[in-house]
Amino acid sequence: MIDPMDFLLWTKGPMFDWAIAIFALGMLARLVEIFMLGRKPNYAEPRGGEWGPGFRTIFTRSVADAGTFQRAPFNVVIGTVWHVGFFIALLLFIPHIELIYSVLGIRWPGLPNPVVDAVTAITILAMIGALIHRLRNPVMKHISTFEDYLVWTVTFLPLITGYIAYHRMIDPYPLALGLHILAAEIFLIVLPFTKLTHMFTVFIARWYNGAIFGRKGVAS
Repeated sequence: MIDPMDFLLWTKGPMFDWAIAIFALGMLARLVEIFMLGRKPNYAEPRGGEWGPGFRTIFTRSVADAGTFQRAPFNVVIGTVWHVGFFIALLLFIPHIELIYSVLGIRWPGLPNPVVDAVTAITILAMIGALIHRLRNPVMKHISTFEDYLVWTVTFLPLITGYIAYHRMIDPYPLALGLHILAAEIFLIVLPFTKLTHMFTVFIARWYNGAIFGRKGVAS
């Protein structure tokens, strides 16, 4: 049986390096693929600008419209809660900020640990609620694929293992921390090859849609 400290050192050393490398190369390949698709020349006379409508669409599409909320209020609320909660736990937890600083050399203010802990607990519950809804809703269950459940799993694991490690619910602690780090590394490895890439491409897509409509002189 592997020693917990050796396991922790492996996740913080070789495995971390591999995860970062696969993530960076995978995302670079995906972004190059997207931008190499290009755009067909549009010879029609533009009726409006592209940049303003493009940036405006980034913000308008980030908030559910009234019709969408009326049709699927549960999806909108739960989806918003767990997305916002995930990014708070990822980007505003001080140990995470320090890790990012060690890799990229940039840091920003974080939130108090108890606040992030509470947000993480709410996010975990929201994700469980979203999964139950997916499994019980006939339409969502029918259209869900293996990738959807894989994405849910690799997103959920860093949250639950981080919560367990923070509260020291597994002994010894190096094992709990190592499991959390490994879960985060699996998330990074899977991200470039699944729908999780929308973390980086969603704003590009929204700008592009807004720019197209803006050129046509219509609202997106």
